[in-house]
Amino acid sequence: MKAQHYREMSPDELEGKLDELERHMFDLRSQAVTEKLENSKAVVNVRRDIARIKTVMRQNK
Repeated sequence: MKAQHYREMSPDELEGKLDELERHMFDLRSQAVTEKLENSKAVVNVRRDIARIKTVMRQNK
């Protein structure tokens, strides 16, 4: 998602989305270790989305 979409979300929604993405990142890492990861770019995309959310949360403080 784009950062603009995250800026429109409430702080509670951002927290929820961050938790969801961190769980998804854990699952992707597990798949990568067991060599069952189909899309290696997914790890990069999720990591970037997590960074975007953390940046927006920091800007809103």
